[in-house]
Amino acid sequence: MEYTTRRSQGGLFEGLYRVIMRRNSIYVTFIIAGAFAGERAVDYGVKKLWENNNVGKRYEDISVLGQRQSEE
Repeated sequence: MEYTTRRSQGGLFEGLYRVIMRRNSIYVTFIIAGAFAGERAVDYGVKKLWENNNVGKRYEDISVLGQRQSEE
């Protein structure tokens, strides 16, 4: 009895199935949007990690590069 009551309420996965996976066009759109958002998140995270690990070693951090010495 308890199983049928719990089963009729549905769960998180059943709700996701009803919203996302029922139609192929919505499912494909969800996958493409998720891949794009995931790629952006990983790119942002790796860039911040790289910048934090290489502070002072990057071209932008060295002040004397690209400047001419004044002729006096």
